[in-house]
Amino acid sequence: MKEMTKDNLKAAFAGESQAHIKYLAYSAQAAKAGKPNIARLFHAIAYAEQVHAVNHLKELGGIGDTAANLQAAIDGENFEVEEMYAAYLQVAELQNERGAKRSMRYATEAEKIHVEMYSDAKAAAEAGEDIEIDEVHICPVCGFTHIGDPPDRCPVCNAKKDRFKAF
Repeated sequence: MKEMTKDNLKAAFAGESQAHIKYLAYSAQAAKAGKPNIARLFHAIAYAEQVHAVNHLKELGGIGDTAANLQAAIDGENFEVEEMYAAYLQVAELQNERGAKRSMRYATEAEKIHVEMYSDAKAAAEAGEDIEIDEVHICPVCGFTHIGDPPDRCPVCNAKKDRFKAF
C-alpha cells in the first residue's frame, strides 16, 4: 500500500473510532435525558462507525491471529502506562488540572491490570488454548477490571460493587 493511502486509512480509523465512542456517550446521555429514540439512533450510528473503523483496520493489516492481537494489546497498554499517561499526568500536574489528573490516573491503573490479563490470555493462546474465566466486571467510574465477583468497593475510585458492569 502506498504511504499516503496508508496514512489516510490510519487517520480514518482514528476518526471513526472516536466517532464510535463519542456516539455511544451521546446515546447514554440521550437515554438519561428520557429520549430513548434519539439514544437508539446514536447507538445504531455508533455501530456503523465501528464497522467503518474495523474495515479500515483490516485494510491496514491490523488484525492478526489471537496471540499476535494479544501482543499488540499488551504493547499498547504498556505504552499507555509507561509513556503516554506518565507524560500526560506530568503536564496535568504542572497545570493543576485536577479532573484531567483523576481521569488519567484511573485509566493508568486499569491499563496495568489489562496488561496482566492480556499476558495470561496470550500464554493460553500460544498453548493453543482458551482462558478459563468467570464474569468480567468493569467499574463504570474508572474502568477498573476484575474477573469474578467484584470487590465491595473499587480499589481505584471507591465505587460500590453494585455499580460494576458484568461481561
